[in-house]
Amino acid sequence: MSSPARSPCLSPASAPLPAVSVLIPTKDRPADLLRAVASVLRQSLPAAEIVILDQSADGASERRIRRLHAAWSGARMGAWPGASHGSGAAPPPLRYCRAPSLRGLAAARNRAMEMAAGDIWLFLDDDVVLEPDYLAALLRAYAAHPEAAGISGVITNYCRPGIAYRAWRAVFARGPFRDPRQVVYWNAARLRLAPPRRVRCLGGGLMSFRAAALAGRRFDERLAGVCDGEDVDFCARLGPRAVLLMAPAARLAHHRSPVGREPIHWLRRQARSEAYLYFRNWRGGDWRAWPRRLCFAWLQTGYAVAALAGCARHRSARAWRAWRAGLADAHRIAAPGDPPPAAEYVRSE
Repeated sequence: MSSPARSPCLSPASAPLPAVSVLIPTKDRPADLLRAVASVLRQSLPAAEIVILDQSADGASERRIRRLHAAWSGARMGAWPGASHGSGAAPPPLRYCRAPSLRGLAAARNRAMEMAAGDIWLFLDDDVVLEPDYLAALLRAYAAHPEAAGISGVITNYCRPGIAYRAWRAVFARGPFRDPRQVVYWNAARLRLAPPRRVRCLGGGLMSFRAAALAGRRFDERLAGVCDGEDVDFCARLGPRAVLLMAPAARLAHHRSPVGREPIHWLRRQARSEAYLYFRNWRGGDWRAWPRRLCFAWLQTGYAVAALAGCARHRSARAWRAWRAGLADAHRIAAPGDPPPAAEYVRSE
């Protein structure tokens, strides 16, 4: 496959910017995907290519996206934003893959990575909408921080959770379980002009990486379905020296789709995700792992408190069973062994 064209310059004096491949896994969300792709096409600085890995049961999403891309190509040919006047530049090439038998988001991301040819790989959820300058702000951050292996933007429409949950997280989520991303999301409006800040991990629905920094790494395909934690696990396996940044100037909204959500108790979902990350990355085998072990034990104490409170409130053991089921799920998923075999997929461009 030929390499995509590089993005044009931000200004006549600037050097050519890296080519950005936009990677979007999707499943049974044609309306959401249409909005997401339209926001990519509206960027002031165009992507080099759009790669879609579609696990949908039917072809509705593909038909809509191909019609959108064809219509945009006809309307924008010769007048693409960011291209030099009269260059005849077209919208980014669309590389579309149908893979209805592929298992899980992690597997979909891996197949999309096999198709991508850009210098920067931007992973997007199929229910996000980018502000028009998202890619321009992202590439400015990469230019200003050549040491960065990965950079994400910020989500602008996340609501600050209730004080009880925030207090619970502040008390019990310590060490690697403390998530600095959420505070940035909650304060997105105030931080719009803030410089990029270093973080330990990036959010899966808007993270990007230099392709050269990934060195063949892939997402863990043991994580099937929604697979919470695949983004944190992927970042953790880049190593402690990898520089990861959040750029508040690169902004998008996450319109959380109801389609494809797991109808399970929040305690099971959170306990499974964080215990998986601990078993997979942070448990360790020597004295240096003891602080992380203590943090994990303290977090489980917090989950036990939350579960008992839920049991008392609802006069049911459901919350307790959910927490214990989440731990059992994590033990099973993180067990040593090879990931399941990949499903077959058909690629079209």
